[in-house]
Amino acid sequence: MTNHGVGTIGVWQHYSEPTADSVRELEQLGYGALWLGGSTPADWPGFDTLLSASDSITVATSILNLWVSPAKDAARTYHRLEERFPGRFLLGVGVGHREQDGVYAKPYDAMVAYLDELDEAGVPAERRALAALGPRVATLARERTAGALPYLTVPEHIASLRALLGPDALIATEHKVVLDADPERARETARGTVNFYLGLSNYVNNLRRFGFGEDELTAPAGDRLVDAVVAHGTPEQVADRLTAFLHAGADHVGIQVLGGDSLPALRTLAPLLAERSR
Repeated sequence: MTNHGVGTIGVWQHYSEPTADSVRELEQLGYGALWLGGSTPADWPGFDTLLSASDSITVATSILNLWVSPAKDAARTYHRLEERFPGRFLLGVGVGHREQDGVYAKPYDAMVAYLDELDEAGVPAERRALAALGPRVATLARERTAGALPYLTVPEHIASLRALLGPDALIATEHKVVLDADPERARETARGTVNFYLGLSNYVNNLRRFGFGEDELTAPAGDRLVDAVVAHGTPEQVADRLTAFLHAGADHVGIQVLGGDSLPALRTLAPLLAERSR
């Protein structure tokens, strides 16, 4: 397995959160990539700000919604950033959610057409990746991109993706974190976020594949589900859970900190994760 320039551990944040100062600190802490969530607009000016403020960290979209950002705009941004910051921008693309996007007809076909347009615009396969949960889109990710960007998932899913994708495709998974040694309080912090995702069918269907029952996939999320999709506890316990995804076959884990300012938790976890992911 290779890390495709993103390192082993990264950070996942809504694109409104990072600043020039924070991305510089994340780089200094050793995080290899900053994944920008919230359907970052293709023409977002913050890409340049974050890349200019840092020297080596990869900035990636996780994800750019193909219903919102046309492929020609994504390609234009890719080429502009590649010229200014060679090898430091990765284009993560996905189809969003049928519950939130007004146009959702034939999402697989739309993704294929989008990749065709990126090909025509000269965006190389190795500098793009797909949000992928199920085997059909994961196979497309293997054939047409650097690899897959799973989200809200478990190590067993990562192992199944690795078996499907083979040793060379990128698997960069997101995982949520609450750095709190009180389990009930940590679960309560996590539950509000997990409950939101239980209203989105693609995540529910994927979790169903890995042993979660209908009663667990209905809000409010139960303890077993929360514990599976959100790492919580002491810094050592959280670091162990995150590295379980690497042991299952992920190349990279992007940490999404829940419950307020993420930087204190990321500062605490950085040395532990560096040691465990060697």
